[in-house]
Amino acid sequence: MAMKSTPRQNARFVVCIRNDGYPEALELRKLYRVVPDPKAARVGSVRVIDESGEDYLYPLGFFAAVKLPAGVTRALVAA
Repeated sequence: MAMKSTPRQNARFVVCIRNDGYPEALELRKLYRVVPDPKAARVGSVRVIDESGEDYLYPLGFFAAVKLPAGVTRALVAA
């Protein structure tokens, strides 16, 4: 029997590689959780939960996708 994936298991993270104009909201080299937003992706943006604790749109080029082990993803989502 195949296990169904949950939103927690499908959580995506990116690492900040640029923060031009947003130094208070984005820390370089920090992981940020991605909030799915297909419309944002179509216009070259990504929605992340930033330092304010809220989700905002930023240019996709400010981040690099990271592939984390499942255990690490679970730990980050649970925190």
